Amino acid sequence: MDGLYITGCTAPMPNSPSPPEALTVHHLDDSRSMRILWLLEELGVPYELRTYKRSQDMTAPAELKKVHARGVSPVITKGGMTLAESGAIIEYIRDKYDPAGKMQPPEFGKIDDLYFLHYAEGSLMPLLVDKLIFKILPDKAPYLLRPMFTLISNLMNSNFLDPRLEVHAELIEEHLAKSGDFFAGGDHPTAADYMMIFPLESWSHRYPELIGENAKAYVERIHSRPAYQRAVEKTGGHSYAQK
Repeated sequence: MDGLYITGCTAPMPNSPSPPEALTVHHLDDSRSMRILWLLEELGVPYELRTYKRSQDMTAPAELKKVHARGVSPVITKGGMTLAESGAIIEYIRDKYDPAGKMQPPEFGKIDDLYFLHYAEGSLMPLLVDKLIFKILPDKAPYLLRPMFTLISNLMNSNFLDPRLEVHAELIEEHLAKSGDFFAGGDHPTAADYMMIFPLESWSHRYPELIGENAKAYVERIHSRPAYQRAVEKTGGHSYAQK
């Protein structure tokens, strides 16, 4: 595990205890927690960053289980509070740290904001996770069984996963063509955008042939935002943000 970082500081402070009421983000490299850091940077909310590196098998290290029993990221802590799940964290931050309404969607975009806030992890990410699992499955299988697992993986992709991703790609393309720069419309990101960026950037990075041009342009737009770039810089890099 890396040391503890405070936003605005350049040097790590290993083993430094967090103040009791400090908002701390527990960040795993190349994970969903980047969306939380982007949000906090956009709002200008002070936070402490504790970073964790994946193990050789790309799983989270055991240290994360000391923070939350599931050993996942993102997790935020503050005083005696520990909260996981991206959607829950985003709603918590919106309620507690956004009194000026910087995250609020325009009136006409409230339903879209609500829908895509839940769609990102409820509908889209499960397909992308399944596609990743079937991609690595043959390599994890015993050597003599790899041809069979490769066949199964190809069939799952061609007959099940890719056709469903095509439906999602069309939905997203049509929506962005109408909504403009952000999922709820308007001139600033909302909860929907903070949730949607991870599935779209990982999709664009891993399977660019299956994602539409509006979605690719959206990812580039978010990646060009100064707040997003600050978040990437403070974590030491983000694979999905690389050109």
